[in-house]
Formats: sequence, structure tokens, C-alpha cells
Amino acid sequence: MASLGFNLGFSVSGVKIQRHRQFSVNGRAPVISCSSSSSSSSSSSQASPQGISTPPEIELEFFGPKPESDGSYPRDKAKAVSGEKLLRSIMQDNKIDLYATYGKVMNCGGGGSCGTCIVEILDGRELLNDRTDTENKYLKKKPESWRLACQTIVGNKENSGKVVVQRIPQWKK
Repeated sequence: MASLGFNLGFSVSGVKIQRHRQFSVNGRAPVISCSSSSSSSSSSSQASPQGISTPPEIELEFFGPKPESDGSYPRDKAKAVSGEKLLRSIMQDNKIDLYATYGKVMNCGGGGSCGTCIVEILDGRELLNDRTDTENKYLKKKPESWRLACQTIVGNKENSGKVVVQRIPQWKK
């Protein structure tokens, strides 16, 4: 008789999950036995029905730089896991224009050495990291609400909420 067994154990946000599986073959058909136990000492406010917590999300809303013919600004929306991505990456992943004409051709690829990925944070600044030294260098004479998308981390892995972003704020008149 051949037998294979393994244990899988992990805990997420105070929920401990243990699983043991054994597979046996005695010449005819495989026999599979499973047992699992879970205990919870505390519950997470963001736990899914299976007891595994979901990471907090940040909602993002992006407004275009110039109004359309009806006077409204073009809008795009995206979501991101808090603390995992730079604003630039989120915009590129969702195919949201970040650069003006010059920046599309002459950007540094997210290295923080050109200053072409400027955005204005209209709401939700508290959900972002503080300005970096690179941003302070390139945005020295710009409003505090202006950021470089390549230097801006969205969330801190614990917070959630909404961030409203104005793309290419230097075009606003």
C-alpha cells in the first residue's frame, strides 16, 4: 500500500487554519481522507466568509486636464490594494493617460529623474505617502497638492478610502 500525507497550516489575522490530507492507494482505488480545524480568537473587520482577510483597497478617480465640449471633465476610475503600487503603475495598468505630449516621448520610465508625471491630488492626500526628496526637488515651487506619480505610493497596507487625482494639472486654465 502506498501512502502520501501532508499537513498545511497557516494563520491570517488571528484565524488559525490547519488541514491534513492523506492519499492512499491499496491496489484498487485511491482513498482520500481530509480533516480540518479552525479556531478564531479575534475576528477581522475585513474577513471574507472563508475566514481569510482581504487587503484594504483604495479607490481612485482620475479627472482629465481639460473639459469636454459639454463642460464636464473626462473621468476614469481604478482600484488598487493599499500600499502595493505606485500611482504611475496603477495609471499605466488601467491605460489612463499620465503624460502630456512631451512626457510621452521624453519620460524617465518611473525613475524620478524627469518630473513629467505630475498629478494633482484633489482629495485623499492622507492615503498617500509623504512627498519624497525627489518630489521636493522637482516640485519646489508647486502647490503641496502636486505629486510625481512615479514617487507616490497609494495607501500604506492598512488604510482604505478614495483618492481623487487631476491628471496633467499644468494644463488647467
